[in-house]
Amino acid sequence: MKTNRPKIQVPLQGLDIILDMLSVTLLLLMIIFTIMSYSDLPETIPSHFDSNGNVDGYSSKTFLWLLPAIGLVTLIGLIFLNKYPHMHNYMVNITEENALRNYRLSTRIIRFTNLFTMLVFAIIVYAMIESAKGHTFNFGSWFIYIILGLSILAPVGILFYSRKINKS
Repeated sequence: MKTNRPKIQVPLQGLDIILDMLSVTLLLLMIIFTIMSYSDLPETIPSHFDSNGNVDGYSSKTFLWLLPAIGLVTLIGLIFLNKYPHMHNYMVNITEENALRNYRLSTRIIRFTNLFTMLVFAIIVYAMIESAKGHTFNFGSWFIYIILGLSILAPVGILFYSRKINKS
Protein backbone atom coordinates (compact mmCIF):
# COMPACT_ATOMS: atom_id res chain seq x y z
CA MET A 1 0.00 0.00 0.00
CA LYS A 2 1.43 3.34 -1.03
CA THR A 3 1.16 6.08 1.55
CA ASN A 4 2.10 9.73 1.51
CA ARG A 5 3.39 9.73 5.05
CA PRO A 6 6.14 12.20 5.81
CA LYS A 7 9.58 10.62 5.85
CA ILE A 8 11.31 12.34 8.74
CA GLN A 9 14.27 11.44 10.89
CA VAL A 10 13.23 10.89 14.51
CA PRO A 11 15.93 12.51 16.67
CA LEU A 12 17.22 10.20 19.38
CA GLN A 13 16.55 11.26 22.94
CA GLY A 14 18.36 10.09 26.05
CA LEU A 15 15.82 7.35 26.76
CA ASP A 16 16.17 5.99 23.22
CA ILE A 17 19.94 5.72 23.58
CA ILE A 18 19.63 4.07 27.00
CA LEU A 19 17.11 1.51 25.72
CA ASP A 20 19.31 0.62 22.73
CA MET A 21 22.43 0.38 24.90
CA LEU A 22 20.68 -1.83 27.46
CA SER A 23 19.42 -4.14 24.71
CA VAL A 24 22.88 -4.49 23.16
CA THR A 25 24.46 -4.94 26.60
CA LEU A 26 22.03 -7.72 27.53
CA LEU A 27 22.71 -9.51 24.25
CA LEU A 28 26.48 -9.20 24.75
CA LEU A 29 26.23 -10.44 28.34
CA MET A 30 24.13 -13.38 27.18
CA ILE A 31 26.74 -14.29 24.53
CA ILE A 32 29.70 -13.79 26.89
CA PHE A 33 28.06 -15.86 29.65
CA THR A 34 27.32 -18.63 27.15
CA ILE A 35 30.92 -18.61 25.84
CA MET A 36 32.39 -18.63 29.37
CA SER A 37 30.12 -21.44 30.56
CA TYR A 38 29.98 -23.61 27.46
CA SER A 39 33.04 -25.81 28.03
CA ASP A 40 31.98 -26.60 31.61
CA LEU A 41 28.52 -27.83 30.61
CA PRO A 42 27.51 -31.46 30.11
CA GLU A 43 26.60 -32.59 26.59
CA THR A 44 22.90 -32.64 27.54
CA ILE A 45 21.40 -29.59 29.23
CA PRO A 46 17.95 -28.48 30.40
CA SER A 47 16.18 -26.79 27.52
CA HIS A 48 12.55 -26.58 28.57
CA PHE A 49 10.84 -25.58 31.78
CA ASP A 50 7.24 -26.20 32.85
CA SER A 51 4.90 -23.47 34.07
CA ASN A 52 6.38 -23.74 37.57
CA GLY A 53 9.94 -23.37 36.30
CA ASN A 54 10.90 -27.01 36.71
CA VAL A 55 13.02 -28.67 34.02
CA ASP A 56 10.91 -30.92 31.81
CA GLY A 57 12.99 -31.17 28.64
CA TYR A 58 16.63 -31.66 27.65
CA SER A 59 18.68 -30.96 24.51
CA SER A 60 22.23 -30.98 23.28
CA LYS A 61 24.28 -28.13 24.70
CA THR A 62 24.58 -26.65 21.21
CA PHE A 63 20.89 -25.77 21.63
CA LEU A 64 22.10 -23.11 24.07
CA TRP A 65 23.23 -20.97 21.11
CA LEU A 66 19.70 -20.74 19.72
CA LEU A 67 18.49 -17.91 21.97
CA PRO A 68 21.58 -15.70 21.53
CA ALA A 69 21.32 -16.26 17.75
CA ILE A 70 17.61 -15.41 17.68
CA GLY A 71 18.36 -12.46 19.97
CA LEU A 72 21.01 -11.14 17.59
CA VAL A 73 18.70 -11.42 14.56
CA THR A 74 15.85 -9.81 16.52
CA LEU A 75 18.02 -6.96 17.79
CA ILE A 76 19.40 -6.16 14.33
CA GLY A 77 15.98 -6.53 12.70
CA LEU A 78 14.22 -4.22 15.14
CA ILE A 79 17.00 -1.62 14.99
CA PHE A 80 16.70 -1.71 11.19
CA LEU A 81 12.90 -1.44 11.40
CA ASN A 82 13.26 1.70 13.52
CA LYS A 83 14.98 3.42 10.58
CA TYR A 84 11.67 3.42 8.70
CA PRO A 85 8.93 4.65 11.05
CA HIS A 86 6.88 5.91 8.10
CA MET A 87 6.30 2.23 7.19
CA HIS A 88 4.97 1.20 10.62
CA ASN A 89 1.27 0.65 11.29
CA TYR A 90 -0.62 3.44 13.03
CA MET A 91 -4.13 3.85 14.39
CA VAL A 92 -4.37 7.39 13.05
CA ASN A 93 -3.74 9.11 9.77
CA ILE A 94 -0.16 10.38 9.82
CA THR A 95 0.25 14.03 8.84
CA GLU A 96 3.09 16.54 8.99
CA GLU A 97 1.66 17.79 12.30
CA ASN A 98 1.48 14.44 14.12
CA ALA A 99 4.27 12.50 12.40
CA LEU A 100 7.06 13.18 14.87
CA ARG A 101 5.10 12.27 18.00
CA ASN A 102 3.66 9.10 16.42
CA TYR A 103 6.99 8.04 14.91
CA ARG A 104 8.71 8.65 18.24
CA LEU A 105 6.10 6.54 20.06
CA SER A 106 6.39 3.76 17.48
CA THR A 107 10.19 3.65 17.55
CA ARG A 108 10.19 3.75 21.34
CA ILE A 109 7.75 0.83 21.50
CA ILE A 110 10.14 -1.13 19.31
CA ARG A 111 13.05 -0.22 21.58
CA PHE A 112 11.14 -1.42 24.66
CA THR A 113 10.21 -4.60 22.78
CA ASN A 114 13.87 -5.16 21.96
CA LEU A 115 14.88 -4.68 25.59
CA PHE A 116 12.09 -6.92 26.89
CA THR A 117 13.04 -9.66 24.40
CA MET A 118 16.74 -9.50 25.32
CA LEU A 119 15.88 -9.58 29.03
CA VAL A 120 13.63 -12.64 28.70
CA PHE A 121 16.18 -14.45 26.52
CA ALA A 122 19.01 -13.62 28.96
CA ILE A 123 17.00 -14.95 31.91
CA ILE A 124 16.20 -18.17 30.04
CA VAL A 125 19.84 -18.69 28.97
CA TYR A 126 20.98 -18.03 32.54
CA ALA A 127 18.43 -20.55 33.86
CA MET A 128 19.49 -23.17 31.33
CA ILE A 129 23.17 -22.79 32.18
CA GLU A 130 22.66 -22.71 35.94
CA SER A 131 20.37 -25.75 35.78
CA ALA A 132 22.92 -27.59 33.62
CA LYS A 133 25.59 -26.88 36.24
CA GLY A 134 23.38 -28.53 38.84
CA HIS A 135 22.38 -25.34 40.60
CA THR A 136 18.78 -24.90 41.59
CA PHE A 137 17.14 -22.28 39.48
CA ASN A 138 13.40 -22.31 39.71
CA PHE A 139 11.53 -19.75 37.65
CA GLY A 140 8.37 -20.33 39.57
CA SER A 141 5.08 -19.31 38.09
CA TRP A 142 5.95 -15.62 38.65
CA PHE A 143 8.04 -15.58 35.47
CA ILE A 144 5.13 -16.69 33.28
CA TYR A 145 2.72 -14.29 35.01
CA ILE A 146 5.06 -11.33 34.53
CA ILE A 147 5.58 -12.15 30.85
CA LEU A 148 1.85 -12.60 30.25
CA GLY A 149 0.99 -9.50 32.28
CA LEU A 150 3.42 -7.29 30.39
CA SER A 151 2.33 -8.79 27.07
CA ILE A 152 -1.27 -7.87 27.81
CA LEU A 153 -0.85 -4.60 29.71
CA ALA A 154 1.74 -3.03 27.39
CA PRO A 155 -0.49 -2.97 24.28
CA VAL A 156 -3.42 -1.65 26.32
CA GLY A 157 -1.24 1.12 27.76
CA ILE A 158 0.12 1.92 24.31
CA LEU A 159 -3.41 2.13 22.91
CA PHE A 160 -4.50 4.64 25.56
CA TYR A 161 -1.29 6.67 25.27
CA SER A 162 -1.59 6.77 21.48
CA ARG A 163 -5.15 8.05 21.75
CA LYS A 164 -4.04 10.67 24.26
CA ILE A 165 -1.23 12.08 22.11
CA ASN A 166 -3.46 12.18 19.04
CA LYS A 167 -6.44 14.03 20.52
CA SER A 168 -7.08 17.16 18.55
